[in-house]
Amino acid sequence: MADFESVNKAIQQVRPSLQADGGDIELVSVSDQGKVTVKLKGACGSCPMALMTLKQGVEAYLKKVLPDVSEVVQG
Repeated sequence: MADFESVNKAIQQVRPSLQADGGDIELVSVSDQGKVTVKLKGACGSCPMALMTLKQGVEAYLKKVLPDVSEVVQG
């Protein structure tokens, strides 16, 4: 089961890549169904590529390390 703590630890692994581009990520919530809600901040919050970063970067990584994650959305 993907819980808030395990998802937050995994997010810490992708955070440096986002910070290198002037952005950041904050974990908002994790539902019982594995839906992860995050907030992209800084440059990532207004970047036109943010959705691709979220889906192909963050979501792909979280699903790889935490198979119970069903999707990642911005909230």
